[in-house]
Formats: sequence, structure tokens, C-alpha cells
Amino acid sequence: MKVKQSGGQVVAAGITEEQLHRKPHISPEDALGLQKITSETSRGKRAVIAIALITAVLGLPLWWKTTETYRASLPYSEIRGLETLQLQLTVPVEIIFGKAILTAEQQRIPSTWSQETKTVINDQTSITRHYEFKYRRTSNEEEEALGLQSLKDADNALQKLGETAQGSITIFILPESSILLPKGISVYIGKHRRALVKCTLSPSLSSEDFLNTVYKKVEHVIQTMSFTDETVTAALSDRIPTGKFSKEDFENSRRAFKSSAGYEITFSLLNPDPKSHDLSWNISSASDQFIQPFLDKLQNVANFSVDSQTLYYAMLGVTPRFEKTTSSYILNLHNLPHVINPVEARLGSSAASLYPVLNFLLYIPEYSHSPLYIQDKDGSRIPTNAFHSPRWGGIMIYNVNYGNAGELQFPVHIDIDMVRVMEVFLTQLRLLLGITKATVPENYQLESPGNEGLTDWELDRLLWSRVVENIATVATTLTSLAQLLDQIGNIVINDIVASEVYHAVSSVQIALSELEAGHLESAFQASKEAISSSEKAFFDPSLLHLLYFPDDQKFAIYIPLFLPMAVPIFLSLIKIAKEYKQSKKEPMKTD
Repeated sequence: MKVKQSGGQVVAAGITEEQLHRKPHISPEDALGLQKITSETSRGKRAVIAIALITAVLGLPLWWKTTETYRASLPYSEIRGLETLQLQLTVPVEIIFGKAILTAEQQRIPSTWSQETKTVINDQTSITRHYEFKYRRTSNEEEEALGLQSLKDADNALQKLGETAQGSITIFILPESSILLPKGISVYIGKHRRALVKCTLSPSLSSEDFLNTVYKKVEHVIQTMSFTDETVTAALSDRIPTGKFSKEDFENSRRAFKSSAGYEITFSLLNPDPKSHDLSWNISSASDQFIQPFLDKLQNVANFSVDSQTLYYAMLGVTPRFEKTTSSYILNLHNLPHVINPVEARLGSSAASLYPVLNFLLYIPEYSHSPLYIQDKDGSRIPTNAFHSPRWGGIMIYNVNYGNAGELQFPVHIDIDMVRVMEVFLTQLRLLLGITKATVPENYQLESPGNEGLTDWELDRLLWSRVVENIATVATTLTSLAQLLDQIGNIVINDIVASEVYHAVSSVQIALSELEAGHLESAFQASKEAISSSEKAFFDPSLLHLLYFPDDQKFAIYIPLFLPMAVPIFLSLIKIAKEYKQSKKEPMKTD
């Protein structure tokens, strides 16, 4: 075959250049089939792209939304604000001057006055003690009451004239010549929220000096009937180091049970030797007489339930030491912690209880270990022959007088003196609930609480501590919950939990504002609601639903579902992209 060069191109002999560039002839049938193939290919590409777009635009967001962990909004800013507690405790105080106390000039003093003291505990906690004073003179009815023969009668007569609100204090200023207060007594604090104070006020005092003199005279009285910086600081023991308050206040705070919506009180009679003892104790009547009036006084503080039981063959966990000089058996102070554990296993009450259980045990020593006494660290016998364990309860050892040993017939019938027993248990109950005896100077006289076992101002002292403790507990609980939810993103926060958190924050803010306004009762009730809601939110079981569902388990579940669909779409998109690039290159080559 001959080849010739033509215009820079090699052309085969016998074939013209026109024939070389002529397009091949395609029949109409082939053209129609080719058009169908091209149309189907284009439609398939559009379908793949549409599926990919629908998956990306609708599918993925819908999957993301329907599989995300539901987390309702919470008031994080308000919770962060609770980390800094600035407590202002306002005590309304009414000072009432008796006749012939004030001069004409002094009667012009302002009818109201306030005194404020701020104590900074640490960077996040401070306490402001605010006394709101009101001044007036005694009425005729009050003068008649103060003219009675005895302090107790005067206190009761003043109470009949009108009750005072919880948290408030009324102080009557009497002249030094008053014969109502006994010799050597300058301050009398009654069962209610009133005190009588002897005071001499110089006629030459200016108004400012007069107010300061009266304040110095009544300041300790107010603190005795309400709170001190130390008692409030002890109520904040969870937020501050132990060195910030005295050893006594620290022990009192650790002894008492934490604030709770309810308590269960159980009285147990332990009879280790039923063959020798036939015990009879009228616990129902004794409880109604001594314990129930006390609990009725605390009905707004918490709910109480009382039950009793008798345990036979319940032994102490230690063997007492025999003392020859007194022919008695001794339990030393270091033995007492070992007494509780063996007995506690027999009680069986705390395991099924929703509330803290206060156990009071009356132990009758067996005949072979009688009499049995408890010695303190100095080796002296404890007069009550009883002891208590912090946040648990108390035990009293009741020795039996067997009389002439030669005439004994077993079992010996014993009628237990419940008056002596319940006096001890009531004292222990007060301590375990945080009601401590006020420490006062010798020239103070405190009225006995009587059958109720609790005065009105002692109840107020308890409420002041409890409301501060509740607020601090709520702040700690909500702060811990917020930190936990912030650190772990897959914890579910449902609407119920969020509602409880909002209610807790709202209630604690109400409690703070009511404290500032001097409304102790409403502040305490708000703090109870706050602590209840915060604990419900913190311990809600729904918080744990997805806590143990890590990311690797999510991949293990969703990959088998998405992979069969995603791989074909992904490969088709790659193929379409390659064909698109190829189609863009061919026109460039033709050109």
C-alpha cells in the first residue's frame, strides 16, 4: 500500500481525506436504542444524586434529631449563683419599756432601729445578722401581767395577750427595782418568745447612746433565743472547713441527724435473760405522755412515726468487767462503740425505712452481770447510766433491784419505771434532733419547757439552723447535678427532672428572700420544698437510662443499618463524578 504525505497528515493510498473524516452511518433503529440507553443512564444518575441529597438534607438531620439524647433546659445561671451564699438572717425584735423607765427626752427615740453585723466565712459564704428593732411602752394589760407574783404566771399571762410570730422576739425592759425577778437574776427567758430584762438607763444618755446601751444589754438575750454566728456556721459545716467553728458546735452538728422530711423513732426493750426476768413496760402510755407532746411541737419540722419492740436473748457485744470493790460490773467508755453493732443486727428497722431511724434501747442486764454501770473517761459512773451514738440513737442500762437473793424466785417480775426511762430518752432525742441546751450566764433564769419538752424559742433556734442547713444542702446538690450534667453529655434530662430543678431553684430563692424579710416559718417551709425537689431531681432514675450507652455501642448498632444503603450510593456518586470529569476532558481533546 502506498502512502503519501498530505498537509502534514499521512493518508493511505486510495482513500481520500474526505472519506477519512466521514462519520460512520448509524441506522434509525440503532440511534433510537442509543438514545434510550443514554436517557436511562441519565435518569439513574439523577436518581442517585436525588437519593444522596434526600439522605443528606432530610435523612441525616432526621436521624440525628430522633436519636439525640433529650436534655431539657435548666437554669444553669441561677444554679451558678447559688455557689456564692450570702445569707441575711433578719430577726424582728420588739423592745417594750416598762413604766418609769424612760425620761421624757428618751421617749422621743425613733420607733424603729436596726443593727447589722456581717461575718465572712470564706470567699463563697457570708452571714449577715440583721436585727430589726421596734420600740414602745407597755400597755395597761401588760403592766397587769408584769405585776403578778411569779415569773411563770407573768409569762403565761403575757402569752394570752397575743402570740408572737416564729423567729420574732419580745423583750420587756424592767427597772432594777422590779421585784418580779428574784435576787441575783437580771434576765428571765420564758417558755414562749418573751424575755424580761432588768436594766438601768441613765437619764443623761443621748438618743444614740441610749439605743446602743439597750442593744448591748439585749444582744446576748437575742442570740440565746435565736442564733449565734457559731451555730449558723456549724449548720454550714458541709461548705466550710472544720477549723472555722468551735469543737462544741462541730460535735453538736455531727451528733444531730441531717434535716429530713421524716424520722422514725423505735423504742426497743432488750431482755437477754428471759428465764430470769419477766419484764413489764407500758411504752404506749409513756410515749403518749412524754414523747408525743414533744413531737406535736415539731409537727411543722418533720413527720414522725413511733413504734416499739421487745427483743429476747439480745446480748451486748462486750463482756463487762467485774469490780470487786463495789461488787458490780463496769462498761468503760472505750467499750461502748462495740456495744451497738451486735444489737443493731437484731433491730431490723433501718433496712426497710425511707427515713432516718432513731433507735432507743432499754437494756436489762442478765442476773449474772447485775448491777451493770457505765463509767466515763475519768472512771466515774454516769448518773443516767446511758449513752448516745451520733446520728444513730441511745442506749440506757436499767438495773434491777433484786432485794434478798435468798428469796428470789425466777423469773422475777419487774415493772419498769417509765418516768425515769423516758426522761433519759427525751434528753437524747433532743440532742439527736439538734436541740441543744442554751449556755447562759448565772444571772439568767430559763423557764422549764414542761411536758412539751421544748420551748417556743428553742424551736426557733432549731429552725434557724435547719433553714440554713437546707439552703446549703440545696446549693450543693444543684451545683453537683449541674456539673455532672455538663461533664456527661449523654445523660437524659427529661421534663420532670427539669421541673424539679426549676422548683428547687425557685424555692431556695424564696427561702433566701423570706429569711431576709424575717419570716422564719415561711423560709423554713420553702427550704423544705427546695431540698425535696433537689433530691428528687438528683436521684431520678431516668438520669441513668443512657449513661452506660457509649459511642462504640452506637457504631455497633447503626453501622449494620446504614452500611448496606450507604455503600452503593457512595460508589455510584464516585462513578458519576468520574464520568463527569471524563466528559469534560473529551470536548477539550476534540477542540
